[in-house]
Amino acid sequence: MTVEQQNVLNTIQRMTKAFENKDIDKVISCYESNSVVVFEPELPVSNTNTLREMFTGMSQVNPVFTYSGHEVFIAGDIATHIAPWEMTAKTQDGTQIKQSGLSIAVLRKQKSGEWLLVIDNPHGQFLMKK
Repeated sequence: MTVEQQNVLNTIQRMTKAFENKDIDKVISCYESNSVVVFEPELPVSNTNTLREMFTGMSQVNPVFTYSGHEVFIAGDIATHIAPWEMTAKTQDGTQIKQSGLSIAVLRKQKSGEWLLVIDNPHGQFLMKK
């Protein structure tokens, strides 16, 4: 990976770690304002307050994510990150949750040099199964 590809990956890893640690402010800081997150297929969310609520609610099941690989492609100040993922979690009543998918994310390089998420779709596999 090039340095810039690693910088893109670092943003993804920082967001994932913050989500697992229930640090929602840090999660939100990994996104541009007006970014889009697809929490459910075909239901994108772009309001920052709603994103905060969704991440907060989802963090309550103590999710743990693993990725089975990463592809990062960069064209100028736009990057894509593609990665198969698995998530395990447990509800308060002890019910085990296991989900998986294909994350497809678009990031933009900021004037500061930092990469931030613009579009985050963890359900990239959805159309293949439709």
